[in-house]
Amino acid sequence: MSLTGDRVLREARCWIGTPYCHQAAMKGAGTDCLGLVRGIWWALYGREPEIVPAYTPDWAEPQAQEVLWQAARRHLREKPVPQAAPGDVLLFRMRAGAVAKHLGIQGRIGAQASFVHAYDGHGVVESALGTAWGRRVVARFEFP
Repeated sequence: MSLTGDRVLREARCWIGTPYCHQAAMKGAGTDCLGLVRGIWWALYGREPEIVPAYTPDWAEPQAQEVLWQAARRHLREKPVPQAAPGDVLLFRMRAGAVAKHLGIQGRIGAQASFVHAYDGHGVVESALGTAWGRRVVARFEFP
């Protein structure tokens, strides 16, 4: 695990238990999946890479635009999906034909793979990255 990956995962796990709140990014108070990644970025770099405009839960689905994927490519380093490392940022497509709009942080790798994410109705949790979640991963990134 890289030094940055270790720091990312440690910070992500500090957010576990934070309630889910759409568009929020406040550890302990409320966050969504993007807010979790924004909060980790803030902890690592002391600022955000860009101002995030308001967004709806359906993101850019009506326009079929990969807005989140494009933003991740601007600020993170894309890597091959199979090259898993703790602390990686995972981008998920929740259903076939939809835009990719869920983010998580790779926790454990291997047979007991996991990821930390903010999930509506659950808050920030560490979930198993089994087949159901694994097949939804469309991109993998690492913090610079």
